[in-house]
Amino acid sequence: MRLLSLDILHRSSWAMLFVFTATLCQSLAGPHVARGAEQADVVIFGATAGGVAAAVQARRMGKSVILVEPRKHIGGLTTSGLGWTDSGNKAVIGGISREFYQRVKTHYDDLAQWKHGNRDKYPQYREDDDAMWTFEPKVAEAILHKMLREVDVQPLLGRELTRIETKEGRIVSLATDKGDMIRGTIFIDASYEGDLMAAAGVKFHVGREANSVYGETINGIQTGHARSHQFVKSVDPYIEAGNPASGLLPGISPEPGIEFGGDHRVQAYNYRLCITTVKENQIPFAKPEGYDPLHYELLLRNFEAGDLRLPLKIDMMPNLKTDVNNNFAVSTDWIGMNYDYANGDAATRKKFESDLKTYIRGLMWTLAYHPRTPEEIKQKVSPWGWAKDEWVEHDHMPYWPYIREARRMIGPYVQTEHDCRRNRKCEDSIGLGSYNMDSHNCQRYVTPEGFVRNEGDIQVSPGGAYLIAYRAITPKKEECSNLLVPVAMSSSHIAYGSIRMEPVFMILGQSAATAACLSIDQNISPQDLSYADLREQLLKDQQVLDLPAGSVGANGLDPKKLKGIVIDDVDAKKMGDWLPSSSVGGYVGASYLHDNNAEQGQKSITFPAKVNTAGKYEVRLSYSPNQNRATNVEVTIASSGGKSTVVTVNQKQKPTIDDLWTSLGIFEFPADGSGSVTISNRDANGHVIADSVQFLATP
Repeated sequence: MRLLSLDILHRSSWAMLFVFTATLCQSLAGPHVARGAEQADVVIFGATAGGVAAAVQARRMGKSVILVEPRKHIGGLTTSGLGWTDSGNKAVIGGISREFYQRVKTHYDDLAQWKHGNRDKYPQYREDDDAMWTFEPKVAEAILHKMLREVDVQPLLGRELTRIETKEGRIVSLATDKGDMIRGTIFIDASYEGDLMAAAGVKFHVGREANSVYGETINGIQTGHARSHQFVKSVDPYIEAGNPASGLLPGISPEPGIEFGGDHRVQAYNYRLCITTVKENQIPFAKPEGYDPLHYELLLRNFEAGDLRLPLKIDMMPNLKTDVNNNFAVSTDWIGMNYDYANGDAATRKKFESDLKTYIRGLMWTLAYHPRTPEEIKQKVSPWGWAKDEWVEHDHMPYWPYIREARRMIGPYVQTEHDCRRNRKCEDSIGLGSYNMDSHNCQRYVTPEGFVRNEGDIQVSPGGAYLIAYRAITPKKEECSNLLVPVAMSSSHIAYGSIRMEPVFMILGQSAATAACLSIDQNISPQDLSYADLREQLLKDQQVLDLPAGSVGANGLDPKKLKGIVIDDVDAKKMGDWLPSSSVGGYVGASYLHDNNAEQGQKSITFPAKVNTAGKYEVRLSYSPNQNRATNVEVTIASSGGKSTVVTVNQKQKPTIDDLWTSLGIFEFPADGSGSVTISNRDANGHVIADSVQFLATP
């Protein structure tokens, strides 16, 4: 038996965690105990919404529960400002997760709850819907507390995890900084950070994997896809503008790294803000103590360069409140500042959160009142202020920052882009996801031209709902045999970008608790639980486990499996801003590109003729047809001897070869790589699509 100090673990690299593996003594399955006791059937670390759902499910299945939370509140992002629920396909949200949103609807059915604004004019309230997906933070917190009271769970709040006791690959107990020693039969780590998982010696990853690790296309460093929430003007990155010797402004890297390669960076964190224009319920924005002008220099330079977009996404909640999120080049995301958070100790994390809070408060004051802020921005922001009746004991700021990702377990099954696109379907579904594969920016870097760019923002639709595997919330049995991890689960960076939605965390929390209870009943480890038994109980409890009727795999075709030499758009040279899309099927690779039907004559994309042998090749073009496409797309083929041929393609028409390719003709190419095929949007009368080019050798 070994005691593992969290201080030691945080000072060590993650690889060192495996050295400290130990485990639970003999079976701890004893009599059920009352709340507040130091032993329970199911011990849950992390009172996020997923942790609360796990506690409710375990109690409903008759098990004793202890719910431990380092912070002084419950609910995670659900109670911390994320009222604009990122839900994707709402039809696949079932069980306790849907029950929560149904209770939100019941609350707002009462006209007495609408103290400000008119319910009938609030578009997210629909009288005939069974659930409501937007809400005030204090309402969410009250609902989750009520759900816990109904099942007689009193969470232990303000308890930092200090050490765990393990024996033979099982967790025996966990200790907190308040002196608690809590034993359990099955443990669930429902924290965003995966602290209990890491302390138990379970293997995990922090950062982005290279695309090559899991055969993905939109993981890793993505400068070529970095189009959204981007600088649209040239902005100097140096402390003293024009002087590289002065150093870079905070959060900027000198270079981005290797394209599609892995790195240690995680997507930026922010706070989801609840603000209001109701004066009697408002606290004005004020310049915070510790305000550092350098943190806002990029924002102000960006305004001065001519980018006058309001850098806030303001979504209205009931009672004239908001959920404010990041938007555009410089906003609430504190890019490049959170890399030490995931593996940081309590002091490191608290300092980061304090600094982030100062940054956010300073940002809102800067937007509303700074002398260098354009007047039109001030006029849009200054009417707002902090909602006086939210997070009253927390300086009117959310309890949790938006921890979009931290540690991610590496379990027996890793959810990847292939699962999200339904190119792979697991056989042990415990719930469905459906939201975009959504990564916020991970870094800022300096371009060769000496300007700042954001990198890491990816927003790609999976094209429908997809399955999440039970094996993705269980560690490998040899690492820990009585632990389930429904939040810091086993997933690649880009797949986690879709999974990491609060409704999904509640789904997975319920499924984890169900597996824990069944494992206790059968006196087995969760890894040995029959999926048939688990599925039966999950369906009984209204979980959605199967794909909607008609769901098919993603339409993207693997270019490596096609005939001839296929050059996808990711390997082409782009001029101008081409946007990725996958909304219309019949394309090669992860997506196709389109010109947004804008800036005609200023956009082109060139596909190199990477032929190994000089000779004649049929050239084919792929594109996804639609009625908004251009009928006069100009395609230029540069072939041997400097010859240039222009072909016009009607992209409204369906390709005639395998419903994918249109032949441009036969051309002779040298083997030196000088040949090419260029698509232009010059004089185009609709959207221009650039997907891939195929070169087929001819006799």
